[in-house]
Amino acid sequence: MTADCSKPDALRAADWLSRPETQAVLRLLEDAGHGARVVGGSVRNALIGTPVKDIDIATTALPEDVMRLARAAGLTTHPTGLEHGTVTVVVQQVPFEVTTLRRDIETFGRHARVTFTTDWADDARRRDFTLNALYASRDGTLHDPLGGYDDLAARRIRFIGEARDRIREDYLRILRFFRFFAEYGRGDIDASGLAACAELRAGIARLSGERIRAELLRLLAAPRAVDAVDAMVGANILDVEHLRFDQRALRRLVDLEAALGRAPDPVLRLAALLVTKPADAQHLKERLKLSTAEADTLAIIAGSEPYDSGLNPARTAERQARADLYRLGTATWMARGLVLWARSDTALDDAARGQRLALPQRWPQPALPVSGRDVLALGVPAGPKVGYILRDFETRWIIDDFPSDPARIASLLAHAVANS
Repeated sequence: MTADCSKPDALRAADWLSRPETQAVLRLLEDAGHGARVVGGSVRNALIGTPVKDIDIATTALPEDVMRLARAAGLTTHPTGLEHGTVTVVVQQVPFEVTTLRRDIETFGRHARVTFTTDWADDARRRDFTLNALYASRDGTLHDPLGGYDDLAARRIRFIGEARDRIREDYLRILRFFRFFAEYGRGDIDASGLAACAELRAGIARLSGERIRAELLRLLAAPRAVDAVDAMVGANILDVEHLRFDQRALRRLVDLEAALGRAPDPVLRLAALLVTKPADAQHLKERLKLSTAEADTLAIIAGSEPYDSGLNPARTAERQARADLYRLGTATWMARGLVLWARSDTALDDAARGQRLALPQRWPQPALPVSGRDVLALGVPAGPKVGYILRDFETRWIIDDFPSDPARIASLLAHAVANS
């Protein structure tokens, strides 16, 4: 495809490009004599028919000119990244990041000294992958200075220029390379990019946990997560993290989710792949700065052997499964059960396992049938003793398989009071 070409049908039909808010920002800059084009993910996703989220605009206008023009038009502006040439312009509550074309003078890690430019090819060359260096004019004309359209059409993830140079500019690009392959790639992974990532993989240790977490969870939720992880493991990409990979469990979990019609769960996939003992869960919590909920999920799964949360009907009666489900709650019970099934040798189409996994749908979990008021009505004085009795009753009620008969409930409560 030539550098400037007729707009593909996908861009012609892109509602985000034709909507008044987008057109207003582009027209505002163009009418003042500046170049302005939408760039990056929105163009890429429109061309392959995937959802478009944020709309980024590249312009030849300097940041101060962008702010001046926007304010004169009555638009709100935020200097969100002036040192990088970025201004956020808000039109009818829709934000657009508008960034002046840049050219790197010197790069060092994630940071770089840049100068503003009016050369679109210079701006394209400082981006990461060719499929992200695509621009669209206001009328839908596609601008492709580096041949990214052909790579996008082939779903080929290729670094711009020398892969090692792009990686040294920001080591997160190693993980982005695999994440983009998992999200968009087809066929084999680009060999030169893979070799560069393997060579420079130690740079991952310099990255913050938050940045690694964001990329890794997005990768694990992507359509080709298993293929991307296989490529990473084969190249020892995350060897610096001192973790052991269970690729088989990940592959089986992905297949289980598909068979059961469940949406991809990146945290469960992370557990299946990397958490085989409690120390793994703790390491990931600290290294990736996981949220409390994410860390709790990993910890629960890490401590699950040999206890199987009642999922395996060959080992646990359904009565025990109900008790486990009540204690753990549906989300935790399912999470633990799915990962353990993935790690087991049980066939993924095993009918008995599937039936057990459907227990939350077949058995509405009951609420505790007594309260502190019931305990007080039996003559127990108010105080901590009431809580002890309720916990004792709950244990007896669970062991008795959650009876609903009032006489049986009264009997269990009386035993709990007598035992206090």
